[in-house]
Amino acid sequence: MPGSGRKAALSLLTAGAVRERAREMLTLGCAGKLKHFVVDEARLAAAADNVAAVIRANYPDLKVPLHARWRHFMLGGRDLWAEITAHANWRNAAARARAEFDLAIVSVLLDAGAGPDWTYRDAATGLTIGRSEGLALASLRMFEAGLFSADGRDPLRADADRLVALTTDDLTRGFQGGTDNPLAGLAGRAALLQRLGRVMRDSPDVFASRDSARAGGLFDHLVAASSNGRLPAPDILRALLINLGGIWQNRLTLDGVALGDTWRHAAIRYDDETNGLVPLHKLSQWLSYSLIEPLQRAGVSVSEVDGLTGLAEYRNGGLFIDTGVLVLRDADGATAPLPVDNELVVEWRALTVALLDALLPLVRARLGVTAETFPLGALLEGGTWAAGRKLAKDKRPGGGPPLTVISDGTVF
Repeated sequence: MPGSGRKAALSLLTAGAVRERAREMLTLGCAGKLKHFVVDEARLAAAADNVAAVIRANYPDLKVPLHARWRHFMLGGRDLWAEITAHANWRNAAARARAEFDLAIVSVLLDAGAGPDWTYRDAATGLTIGRSEGLALASLRMFEAGLFSADGRDPLRADADRLVALTTDDLTRGFQGGTDNPLAGLAGRAALLQRLGRVMRDSPDVFASRDSARAGGLFDHLVAASSNGRLPAPDILRALLINLGGIWQNRLTLDGVALGDTWRHAAIRYDDETNGLVPLHKLSQWLSYSLIEPLQRAGVSVSEVDGLTGLAEYRNGGLFIDTGVLVLRDADGATAPLPVDNELVVEWRALTVALLDALLPLVRARLGVTAETFPLGALLEGGTWAAGRKLAKDKRPGGGPPLTVISDGTVF
């Protein structure tokens, strides 16, 4: 049938497809039919106890915000983005939202794992910090300094023309990288932002409807797609996956459609062109969570937040291995670094997404909260990510994950 391949490809660019295929992976795991992992469902209760305890410690009032990039700009008791916005002179709420989209998109795309040996020293706060918080702080300072702006009068932008010209050296300096402060995947991150610039420049209808081509143009695109000021969160993800699909390099495609963070696993079987394909869309989903607050501040009501899924990344996935919910069939065979397309990694990541859904009602019950007051994004922020990090620190020197995944700077 003409166009059937494209229709099948687009079906994978949704949060619903991520959830559906992750659940199929978990069903196979619970039945003992997966090659790499055994699922011990009985251990989920202990994992829920662990996560609930971490949430109570971190948020005693149980008012947990969404897992978004904005949390990482709050360091040392200071809201660093609020300090910057206090001196900004935006014309209106939409102008501020465009700048926040600029920052969130660039910062999230730069956040793909820092490795254990890199840190960033911030002169303004005196903080020296690594990992995701360090990447966030470095990207915020680069944004504040105008590294991504093509307008010398307005540093708080991420313009297509500037991103296209960005170099690895630019990012190395911005991240304070070097032989004595190594940061993995710098070239990959620079290339990703260059491709982002080209995609934005080539799609003026999406990124330049109210301004020159910039990441913040996506705000206007989403506002136009909203209905009576309401926008379902899964629509944010779909817009990102469709309009930014061209930024992902050396990824699977189907009928000319870039599939992004989608990989092959033989156990997932369909009778169409998507057979064996497992979409995960980790960075794009985290970016979707991170765009909710700018939209809300600009007066857009974002609904169906739980329509997004949990994030298939190593802190959440490490939580399930370290609590015994997931057990490797061949632990000795998984000690070497694994490429991200390795079937074991795909299996682990998909199981992580489904297990986060299974964990959510258990944690809600332990905390005495409701689905309305405690969405999945709150579980990620308050509990699983932090609990995964804490367990990793307790179990392994340096706090690394239980599995090592080779990243090119665009997945983790």
